[in-house]
This record gives sequence, structure tokens and C-alpha cells, in this order.
Amino acid sequence: MLITFFRAIILYILVLIVMRLMGKREIGQLQPFELAISIMIADLASIPMTEIGIPISNGIVPILGLLVMHLVISILNMKSIKFRQIMCGKPSILIYRGEIDEKILKKERFTINELEERLRANNIFNLSDVEYAILETSGQVTVIPKPNKRTTTPEDFNLDVKYEGISYDLIVDGVIMKENLKKLGKDTTWLQKEMQKFKIKPEEALIATIDGQGQIFCQAKKKGK
Repeated sequence: MLITFFRAIILYILVLIVMRLMGKREIGQLQPFELAISIMIADLASIPMTEIGIPISNGIVPILGLLVMHLVISILNMKSIKFRQIMCGKPSILIYRGEIDEKILKKERFTINELEERLRANNIFNLSDVEYAILETSGQVTVIPKPNKRTTTPEDFNLDVKYEGISYDLIVDGVIMKENLKKLGKDTTWLQKEMQKFKIKPEEALIATIDGQGQIFCQAKKKGK
């Protein structure tokens, strides 16, 4: 029983490392070759995990082999457009200039109901509002609404908007994010002074962030938590 327990832990750590090395895509954004490799890795890990009579190396070696295969394919994808098209395919335009392309729908085995479902997922509830709908190689559908149906932006009203930048975590659950402070050119002394404005110590903060304008948001931990 203990052997199975430790084998499961070893294989779990290995699969976790391999998946992290493969990148940060969501399941719905995996390319076909990535999805195939992910399924095979899961299958290869499950067999030696439960079958004690099978050497654990019988699972580790093939998994590492699939990782190498994935890295090779990824490099070739970046180097060659033709190879990329073979492995990943090409995007397909399902709706072109407001008109549904029936031939492309049939080719991609896409029903009208599926198309409407994908449009609703993009907050489009009327087919007549769509200028273009593109089926990406990952299976996601990108929707471009007609000009009069698009969300307005400050630029549409000739408004001058200040640069916002991104926000950084300064403290998370009482732990100072020293790497972020370094990026901002700040130190813990500066942070402690800022926390004094909120009348709390850094270790008492649940979260503290700073935005691109230098505004700090801070929330203290609830006492007793």
C-alpha cells in the first residue's frame, strides 16, 4: 500500500512538472497535438501508479519522451509556418461580412446551434450583430461585431485617458512581495511607512496593491482569522 502511495506521489510530481514545462494554456486553448500529448501523459501515468508489478520507469521514460516530442514540435511550430499549418491547421471564417458561410460550417462540422452558442459566450445574442466570426485553431471562436454594435471607447469621444499601467501586489496574506517592490524601485522601509497610513503593520494586511498611478489599496486581516 505504501509503495502505491509513493509511486502515485512521484508520478504526480513528474506529470505536474511536465505540464508546467508545456506552457500555460487553458484546456480549451490546447492545439490538437498538445491535447493528444496531455491525454497520453495521463494514461501513461495511471498504469504504473496502480500496477505495482510494472516498473515505475515504464511510466517515467515514455512521459519524458512525450515532453521531448512536445518541445521539438513547439520549436518547429515557431520556425516553420508550413509545419505550423500542418500541425495546428488554419483559422476558418464562419461568418464573413455578416453572412454565414455554409460550406465552412459543413467542413468544420459546425452546426448553427453551436455557432449561436459560441456567439452567446462572446456576449453576442443576435446573428445580425456579427461582422466576422473566426474559428481559431484552438477551437475558440473570435467574434468581431459590426461597427455600430461594438463597445464604445474613450477614443470614440476624443477623450484623453491617462495611462493606467498594471497593479502590483505589495503584500499577500501578510507576506511582503519583495520581488515586486524591487521592480517598483521600492523597499520594505517605504512599504512600512505606507502601511502606517492605514494604521496597520505589513504582517496584518490581507492584501495590499499599488496601481499604475501610485494609488495603494489595502485591506487588513480580520482579527481572529
